[in-house]
Amino acid sequence: MLCGRWRSRHRRREEPPVPAQVAAPVALPSPPAPQDGGNKRPGLRALKKMGLTEDEDVRAMLRGSRLCKIRSRTWQKERLYRLQEDGLSVWFQRRIPRAPSQHIFFVQHIEAVREGHQSEGLRRFGGAFEPARCLTIAFKGRRKNLDLAAPTAEEAQRWVRGLAKLRARLDAMSQRERLDHWIHFYLHRADSNQDSKMSFKEIKNLLRMVNVDMNDMYAYHLFKECDRSNNEWLEGTEIEEFLRRLLKRPELEEIFHRYSGEDRVLSTPELLEFLEDQGEGGATLAHAQQLIHTYELNETAKQHELMTLDGFMMYLLSPEGAALNPAHTCVFQDMNQPLAHYFISSSHNTYLTDSQIGGPSSTEAYVRAFAQGCRCVELDCWEGPGGEPVIYHGHTLTSKILFRDVIQAVRDHAFTLSPYPVILSLENHCGLEQQAAMARHLHTILGDMLVTQLLDSQNPEELPSPEQLKGRVLVKGKKLPAARNEDGRILSDREEDNEDEDEEEEAGTAEQRRRAKQISPELSALAVYCCASRLRTLRPAPAPSQPYQVSSLSERKAKKLIREAGNSFIRHNACQLTRVYPLGLRMNSANYNPQEMWNSGCQLVALNFQTPGYEMDLNAGRFLINGQCGYVLKPACLRQPDTTFDPECPGPPRTTFTIQVLTAQQLPKLNAEKPNSIVDPLVRIEIHGVPADCACKETNYVLNNGFNPRWGQTLQFQLRAPELVLVRFVVEDYDATSPNDFVGQFTLPLSSLKQGYRHIHLLSKDGASLSPATLFVHICIQRS
Repeated sequence: MLCGRWRSRHRRREEPPVPAQVAAPVALPSPPAPQDGGNKRPGLRALKKMGLTEDEDVRAMLRGSRLCKIRSRTWQKERLYRLQEDGLSVWFQRRIPRAPSQHIFFVQHIEAVREGHQSEGLRRFGGAFEPARCLTIAFKGRRKNLDLAAPTAEEAQRWVRGLAKLRARLDAMSQRERLDHWIHFYLHRADSNQDSKMSFKEIKNLLRMVNVDMNDMYAYHLFKECDRSNNEWLEGTEIEEFLRRLLKRPELEEIFHRYSGEDRVLSTPELLEFLEDQGEGGATLAHAQQLIHTYELNETAKQHELMTLDGFMMYLLSPEGAALNPAHTCVFQDMNQPLAHYFISSSHNTYLTDSQIGGPSSTEAYVRAFAQGCRCVELDCWEGPGGEPVIYHGHTLTSKILFRDVIQAVRDHAFTLSPYPVILSLENHCGLEQQAAMARHLHTILGDMLVTQLLDSQNPEELPSPEQLKGRVLVKGKKLPAARNEDGRILSDREEDNEDEDEEEEAGTAEQRRRAKQISPELSALAVYCCASRLRTLRPAPAPSQPYQVSSLSERKAKKLIREAGNSFIRHNACQLTRVYPLGLRMNSANYNPQEMWNSGCQLVALNFQTPGYEMDLNAGRFLINGQCGYVLKPACLRQPDTTFDPECPGPPRTTFTIQVLTAQQLPKLNAEKPNSIVDPLVRIEIHGVPADCACKETNYVLNNGFNPRWGQTLQFQLRAPELVLVRFVVEDYDATSPNDFVGQFTLPLSSLKQGYRHIHLLSKDGASLSPATLFVHICIQRS
């Protein structure tokens, strides 16, 4: 079970803080926009470094555009939008001025830019504007779409093209380029009178902006060391010298000098020695040469096949130097095994964007789920007016959307990120007539995407593979005539799902309940490989499996089976699909811990994607690998029909996981509006796996330094089932009197974690990148 210590309000005893040290590279949070609408902005150095100062689309965005923001038929307001000269953020006008950070959005947080009426909002409310003038900016995380209409089609295109170029350039920037980009942006912000000179007061402001509270004496000493002209100002080369000192990474210099010797450069054999010590399997001289040619900045050194400290830092900050194995970022697993052999990313109440009591329903929720790699989405189908079925959380105040609109969203967005099959989990409350309409919409909208019959070459004793079902949509629903209970009454999907006494009871009129008990032949025919069936008891081991049957269990029922059936439940899940969903009592759409269900081989562990938290962090970490395609091959112990594995009795420890937490860089400010608000960061390592492996350990906190905190602390864990372990790295702002504040996190499978010195690139609460915020650690995994 999840260690609850870090979630409680209980505070541990006061520990002595680690003194703030300033010697690692820049730690720069996101810049707020100027309060005056951007009139007092820094120079164009940032965009020059991005190579976009002469681009006509970007120049037009810098000048700004008056775009109409569309929220509803009656709320359509013209607002000024303007690209800031950092090239990374867009300032926008509000009717009532707010804090500067509330007037911007960041390019790195954009999920997609769509042209025309390609969002639910513009399809419903944008009819007065021709599609060529419209665009939608969709964001990562929970931020709502921004639906806009430009004065002309050309102006809309300038924003579409300009944002595409900025996003592409941002993606192509190295971590070192981002650091340089950010520090110069803050340098210009701290230069209060824009005279290209920095007084000591301005330097102190710069340090606070970048999240460090440096001792005045030390800061002044550093300032005076760079003040070669001795006039109490830094300018030109003196400023660059100050920035170089600020950007120093002594921990990286120490590692570099350990391998480079007296000449202070790495030869190819010396780099190879470092790679071998890192645990890079199969490292060769040719690979070391390739790294030098890729990351070395000095052309002379490159010609002599030497790596300088700058090149070494570039390498360690690159994806090849990250904790996540780069080979696991693409599809690398066998995709030809039966569907039951995979964990499948699954969503509960997919249509909701908020709570299940009164939150809005939206087709955009499906688009966002697919963008996060989800492969199984839920559709709660109810009788609608005009013969058109609707989707919403029945008998609540949640809004309604048309079934056909959701199916169109599936057609348009299901395979944008992943080519592997999508499962539509139907919760059917409709009468026969509207069920037939549902089947008709599925056929006409999805066409050949829809699986309507068994594959010709398919072995009837097992489910087809993700590879065989590429680009196809499966329907999970009731199948006639088998779906009858003992008295011959047809069961609805909803009744099966809510078999537990703790679930909300079916409400509504007797006529509504009668309709929900019927299954139309047209809809039944579409349940080909995913036939919903109630799991009453687990079959004895010798009994033949029924691979096409899918059971839906509440989290409570699943936990009961895990506790009482153990290995029998795992054997069942080796051949058949099982879907687990949250209790109906979770009115605020909270989530349960999915790890317990994965430990028993459940494939479709459905979570509320709209609710951030550690549960969704675990889900994102589980499906981070294998190209984020939404399918991850289960460990062998969960795929074998005769497996003896039991998560409650996993055996003795067989892996020692040791991590040395060294430093952090560029942690974001939690309160950008308060210059003196500096974080006191600590790092917690969480292990999520079988119950015997679950643990959490943390470092001390560092006082007043989110810029370049240093810990140098070692944490160690003994693991019994490492193949199931997820490792969650969490950074928090320590508070002695109240719960710590979340700063950032990163979660990934232990099996995808690379050993040696690694950077961990942190994510926000919503899963968005906090780039360039990182942790620097040393990882050692010893298997017995």
